[in-house]
Amino acid sequence: MKKANIEEFFARLKAQRPEPRTELEYTTAFELLIAVLLSAQATDVGVNKATAILYPVANTPQAILDMGLDTLKTYIKTIGLFNTKAVNIIKTCQILVDKYQGEVPNTREGLEELPGVGRKTANVVLNTYFGQPTMAVDTHIFRVSNRTTLAPGKTVEVVEDKLIKVIPKHYIMDAHHWLILHGRYTCKARSPLCGECIVSDLCDWKERFDYGVSNPIES
Repeated sequence: MKKANIEEFFARLKAQRPEPRTELEYTTAFELLIAVLLSAQATDVGVNKATAILYPVANTPQAILDMGLDTLKTYIKTIGLFNTKAVNIIKTCQILVDKYQGEVPNTREGLEELPGVGRKTANVVLNTYFGQPTMAVDTHIFRVSNRTTLAPGKTVEVVEDKLIKVIPKHYIMDAHHWLILHGRYTCKARSPLCGECIVSDLCDWKERFDYGVSNPIES
């Protein structure tokens, strides 16, 4: 995608969603961290339903430790892979209590030492809560970046590096949310809504003409 088109691409996404935010519900860094841990291979809606019950009872590392593994599982059992996630959450809470006085670290190194926290989860917390210019590449962002040729790459790491380089600095803080929401609701995996897409004329995906966008060559 051409540099001029990238500027316009994000200008339109910003106009569509001036104040984008994650659809995970949270009030503290710890609540966001747990929500993101639970969101792997699960929907935000499903996670929010579980945390809406869990957080009023336990929303700090010590409170979850006091609750214990078996009880924690009863609160998150509706979420996929809940057994593994529960174990990681308990281990994470123990580290937070022992090493960080119950606070969530605001560095990549500190976050990635927590069980179940990989680069993507760390990037989400760093960007969404701590306001750092990171880019968490999930399946939606990976798809949008490759389809549009905004930042094509065969791996998540390559796409992440390219996005950080090509996204204008004045858009970088909210770019993660714009791209994920665009991928979730417009640039869908199986049935993209190209005919309704506000950036379809900037997109280099040739197959968009099969999804409701007129082909200028044929018109």
